[in-house]
Amino acid sequence: MAEVDYCEFGASVKKCKAWLEDENEELYNKLYSEDALVNATSTLSLEKQEKLDKELQKKQAKEEAKQERELQKKLSSKVVLKRIERTKRKHAIQVSGLEIFEIDMKKLAKTFASKFATGCSVTKTVEKKEEIIVQGDVGDEVERYITGLLKEKGLTDIKVEQIEEKKKKKAPPAIPPQ
Repeated sequence: MAEVDYCEFGASVKKCKAWLEDENEELYNKLYSEDALVNATSTLSLEKQEKLDKELQKKQAKEEAKQERELQKKLSSKVVLKRIERTKRKHAIQVSGLEIFEIDMKKLAKTFASKFATGCSVTKTVEKKEEIIVQGDVGDEVERYITGLLKEKGLTDIKVEQIEEKKKKKAPPAIPPQ
């Protein structure tokens, strides 16, 4: 009963009621059946009942709008895989843009390290966002893994983009005229 004590005060009452009906139909009927609702509201005046209903509808509409905004934000974002050239023929892959999808970056870095048998770390950027650095040229494999991970979460329209960053070569020293 502890899970549903605050159900009516939460922002997503519809979801809470649906969950309760699926999980414990007896308790749902006890709390939300017609008789239970009539008994609970019989002492309230009609104006108070209408006021409570309006407040509840406002709360639900706010919560639904918030969830819709979060979904749009997720769908409009993209994951960037930057291939960074290091010394000689060495490369690293920088994965950024995953923090919005509520993915645990440390676990993902550990998964990459074991899956690709390479070094992997999580770093913070200047904007206080986390990114994953994977040593080695494993951009295609990382892209496939992230795409599969996002599909599992039901996000199939997310763009995973690979870009390449090359080191700038130093210009040879100028030869002074003689």
